[in-house]
Amino acid sequence: MKLEDIYKFFENPPPTYLCQELAVCYILYVVLQGESYGTELIQKLEAEYPSYRLSDTVLYSAIKFLEDNKAITGYWKKLEGRGRPRRMYQVSSEWISQAQDLARLWQQYIS
Repeated sequence: MKLEDIYKFFENPPPTYLCQELAVCYILYVVLQGESYGTELIQKLEAEYPSYRLSDTVLYSAIKFLEDNKAITGYWKKLEGRGRPRRMYQVSSEWISQAQDLARLWQQYIS
């Protein structure tokens, strides 16, 4: 390592990976705006927040947490122009208020 390597690191830092707590808030933030599926959640994060990443493992453990707590529901849907059906997620009606609170935590975190 050289001193210039330190400066290069801060000029172009590696992406930050979301932990499960952040992933839960991010997922709710997105699905409050409309239904979504796993791969799309990852793609949206990378497109809208380029300095953040979400691993499949953390994503699906956060989704399982949300489903187990009945915060989101999932169903299979065939998307036009896509090969296989996707598991779509949406916020449960009884969780709207709680989901909005957690989505606000995501917005506060990124700002």
